[in-house]
Amino acid sequence: MVTNLFVGNLAYTVDSDRLAEIFSQAGVVASAKVISDRYSGRSRGFGFVEMTTADEVKKAIEMFNGKDIDGRTLVVNEARPRKDEPQAS
Repeated sequence: MVTNLFVGNLAYTVDSDRLAEIFSQAGVVASAKVISDRYSGRSRGFGFVEMTTADEVKKAIEMFNGKDIDGRTLVVNEARPRKDEPQAS
């Protein structure tokens, strides 16, 4: 089971590779993506990390929510499904 985490308040210097490196301290990172502006290519200050187990997700939230990384205090929680995605029943 892969669980998606929302990571907010990222420093604009953090890229997807750095995000994966940070969260690998909590377990196996299936993927990490910093969201960038479509036109400028600049980071929008948030991203998503997929962890492979529920225990790793819990550990990542405990380790990084409220932690200062590169001068910014991270906000980390389970990502909500996008509104345009069908809901699993």
